[in-house]
Amino acid sequence: MSKFKENNLKSKLVNRINRRIIVSGLLKASAVALLGWHIRKLQIEDSEDYKLLADANRVNLRLIPPSRGLIFDRLGRPIAVNEQNYRVVFIREQTNNPRNVLARLSNIIDLDLKIQDKLLQDMKKRSSFIPITVAENLTWDDFARISVNLPSLPGIIPEVGLTRHYKEYETYAHVVGYVGPISDKDLKSAKKVDPVLQIPKFQIGKVGIEKKLEKHLRGRAGVSKVEVNASGRVMRELNRTQGKSGENINLTIETNLQKFTSERLKGMSASAVLVDIESGDILSLVSTPSYNPNNFVLGISQSNWNALLNDERKPLLNKATSGAYPPGSTFKMIVAAAALELGLIGLNDKIFCPGFYELGSRKFHCWLKGGHGKLTLQEAIQKSCDVYFYELSRKVGVKRIGAMARLLGLGQSYDLPLTGLSKGLMPSKKWKKERMGTSWLVGDTLNVGIGQGFSLATPLQLAVMTARLASGRQITPNLIRAPNTTPTQPKPLSIKVNTLSAIRKGMFDVLNEKDGTAFKFRSTDENSLIAGKTGTSQVRKITREEREKGVIKNEDLPWKMRDHALFTCFAPYKKPKYALSVVVEHGGSGSKVAAPIARDIMLFQLYGGIPPLTAYPETQKLEVRSRLLDIAKKINLSANIDLNI
Repeated sequence: MSKFKENNLKSKLVNRINRRIIVSGLLKASAVALLGWHIRKLQIEDSEDYKLLADANRVNLRLIPPSRGLIFDRLGRPIAVNEQNYRVVFIREQTNNPRNVLARLSNIIDLDLKIQDKLLQDMKKRSSFIPITVAENLTWDDFARISVNLPSLPGIIPEVGLTRHYKEYETYAHVVGYVGPISDKDLKSAKKVDPVLQIPKFQIGKVGIEKKLEKHLRGRAGVSKVEVNASGRVMRELNRTQGKSGENINLTIETNLQKFTSERLKGMSASAVLVDIESGDILSLVSTPSYNPNNFVLGISQSNWNALLNDERKPLLNKATSGAYPPGSTFKMIVAAAALELGLIGLNDKIFCPGFYELGSRKFHCWLKGGHGKLTLQEAIQKSCDVYFYELSRKVGVKRIGAMARLLGLGQSYDLPLTGLSKGLMPSKKWKKERMGTSWLVGDTLNVGIGQGFSLATPLQLAVMTARLASGRQITPNLIRAPNTTPTQPKPLSIKVNTLSAIRKGMFDVLNEKDGTAFKFRSTDENSLIAGKTGTSQVRKITREEREKGVIKNEDLPWKMRDHALFTCFAPYKKPKYALSVVVEHGGSGSKVAAPIARDIMLFQLYGGIPPLTAYPETQKLEVRSRLLDIAKKINLSANIDLNI
C-alpha cells in the first residue's frame, strides 16, 4: 500500500472516531440535562406532593352521596327532611386486617361479632375503595372517641352525613312511604346501577312516593379526590366534582286536613280519600292504622316487623289505594246512570219492592225485610232499595253496567306515584269464564247491581266516581303539585245532564230527606249541604236458616265477619267543590258508622278547620262538641266551638 493511501485511511478513521465521540457526548449531555430538569421538577415544582407521599400518604377517590330531595305538603310544610347524622365508614383497602380493626372499634362502640361478620361480607362484595357504613346515628361522645383513636383504626373514617326523617310520623306514612338501606335485591332489580348504590346502607325509597320518585329524589353523587396518611386521616382534598341534590317534591295534600282525617279514623281499620273536584288534586289520603316510617330508615327490628305483619288490621297496607272492597250500595248510582242513559226507565217510573226479588226458585232479599213499596229512581237511591236495583240491573245487563262503571272511574288504576295501586274489579262474562271456568248467571248480574258479588272498588276509585258524578267531567286524581302550571280543564263525560241531575238529587235526599239512609248525619248549614250515598257490603253469606231466625247483628259477630261500612259524598250540593269516600273495614252499617265520619271530614274541609256546632243537628251537638274538641287538642288546632250548648 502506498504512503498516500495509508495516510488517507488513518485520516478517515480519526474523523469517524471524533464524530462518535461528539455524538456520544451530546447524548450524555442531553441525558444529564434531562435528568437535571426532572430532578429540579421533583425538588422544586412537585416537592409538596411528593413530600406528603413520602410519608406513606395515599390518594383515594370517594363518592359523595347526594342530599336527598325534600317532600312538602301543598302549603310548603315539610313532610320528609334530612337531618344530621354522625356515622363511621370503613375503607377496606387502607388496612391489611379489617377484622382486627373492627374488633378494636368494638371496644369503643357497640359492635357485636354478628355485625362484624356482616360488615366483612359486605366488604368482599364491593370494590376495596368503596366506603362501608359501619355505624350511624352515633352520639357526639362516641363520635369524638372514634376520632381520637383513629391512628389505631386504619381505614375507619368518621363522617357527618344526612339521614331521612319524617316529621309527621304516621300521618303521611302510606303516602310518602320510607327509605331504607339498599339491599342485594334492590341492586339486582336495578336496570342501570348508579355508582352511589354500591355504598352499603345507602338509603333508597322502599315504598310510596319515596320509591316511585326515587330517581327524582336521589340526585347525583359527587366525587372527592383526597389524600390520607397512613392512619387514614384526610390530609387534604385534591379535587372535587360536585354532585346534584335531589329534586324537592310538593304534594297536593294539606297537612291539617290529613291530620284531622287520621284522628277521626283512629282506632279503626279504615281509609278516606278527599278530592278537589275542579283540579283532581287529592287533598287527603288516609289509611288506618298506620305506622312510624322513621323506624324503617336505619332498619327495623325483627320483633317490630313481625308485630306489623301479624296485625290483623294490616297497618302496612295503604287501604285507600290498595284495598279493594265490594262497593255495596254506593254502586247503585252506576246502575241508575246506565239505565237512564239507555232509556230503560223514566224518572217517574216506579218499581215495587216487597222485600225480596224472585229469580226462579231463588230469592234475593232487600235490606228492609218488609220492603219499600213502590219507588221512583230518586227514591230508590234515597232509601237504598235493593229490589229496585235488582230489577234495574237485570234490564241493563252486566256489559253495559261495566261500561258505565269504567266511565265513572272504577275498574282502573291511575298514574299516581304510589306503590301497590289496585285496579279493583269490574267483572264480565268473559272474566268469569276465564277465571272460574263457568258461565255468567243472571244472579251474578243482580249481585253486581247492588255492589256485591265479584265487583270490587278502592276508596280512591269511589272518590273519583263521586267527583265525576258531581262535576260531569272526567276528573283524574293527582298527588303531585307542579309549580307554575295551570291545570287543564277535564273533558265532559258522555252522560246526559238530566241523568247526572237525577242521581245528584237522589244523593241529596239520602242526607236531607227524613227517609234518607243518612238523614241523621246531615249538615244543617245551608251553605254546606252534603249529598252522598251509604253503602254496606257483606263479607259473609247469610243462610236461609239465619234469615228465618233473624239476621245476627254486626256487633254480635267476630270482627272479621262484620260488614264493611262505606259512604261517598260531595259538597256543597249546589256548587260541588269536593268529593269524599270513606270505607271502614268490618265497621258494620255505612249509614251509622261511615256517614258521620265523612260528614266531619267534609265539614272540616269546607270550613278550613274545626267546623262550628251550628253545622250539626241540635240533638247531636253535645256529642260532636266533645269529639271535635278532643281531635283539635290532639292535632294542635284551635277550635271555635261554643262551650255553652
